[in-house]
Amino acid sequence: MRVLVAGANGQLGQDLQKALAAHGHEVTALGRAELDVTDRDAAIAAVAGHDAVVNASAYTKVDDAETHEDEAYAINALGTENLAVAAAAAGARYVTVSTDYVFDGHAGEPYAEDTPRDPINAYGRTKAAGEELALAAHPDGTYIVRTAWLYGAGGANFARTMVKLAGSHETVSVVADQLGQPTWTGDLADQIVALLESDAPSGVYHGTNSGQASWFEFAKAVFSAAGLNPDRVTPTDSATFVRPAPRPSYSVLAHGAWAKAGLTPMRSWEAALADAARQGVLDLETNDDTQRGGR
Repeated sequence: MRVLVAGANGQLGQDLQKALAAHGHEVTALGRAELDVTDRDAAIAAVAGHDAVVNASAYTKVDDAETHEDEAYAINALGTENLAVAAAAAGARYVTVSTDYVFDGHAGEPYAEDTPRDPINAYGRTKAAGEELALAAHPDGTYIVRTAWLYGAGGANFARTMVKLAGSHETVSVVADQLGQPTWTGDLADQIVALLESDAPSGVYHGTNSGQASWFEFAKAVFSAAGLNPDRVTPTDSATFVRPAPRPSYSVLAHGAWAKAGLTPMRSWEAALADAARQGVLDLETNDDTQRGGR
């Protein structure tokens, strides 16, 4: 397939390029400088001639979105719609990456793919709008892949921040009252490629590693995987870290849509983290931590 990746410079975009190339697909990788997704004409021109589009572009500054919601909406909602319109015009399949933040975070069991959207912050509202607009613009060819708690070699993220802090702090305090699913971008990229290569029906899929953890548990696991003493991580609660945008306290996603489509859900977050560490994802000195422009 000829596949266009928008937001190609982010940590997911970089792993998507590798995964697609490894499967023999022809990749057009466009970062923010090469494609402004808020420009519909530019999106249509860029997508023409491709068999599939993966949208990894996003406005991801969650706290800033509280006061810059129009800017976030332009990218996360209108940009997502523009690429859907472009994919429909080209007869291409369209995968757009969304987020657990489309939910309110008050559930007591994993969110199913068909759970009604109910975001609690501006970022979540813009991503929820993007889902709705994309599905309306290209209903038969759009795949919404919701993910969460991403970490990878090609960008700033929680896992790599923990390793960095270990170099300057004897202990690190991390919240223990928010639950989610740490997800390696390498695994998510492979899952998206598998989706594109399948006959799966369009719709919503949850692209997170399986299982669940608190940020505290994830941080301890990162320390262990990086060869550090996990006892240096201490628990605290969300009240200690008050931020402009409220965070969902429960972000665990269910994975039923994969099985219905004949695809295997992603492996456990613990197995993914161990593999990522073996591949050097947590080695700060070998990776550029400054990439921006996508997830």
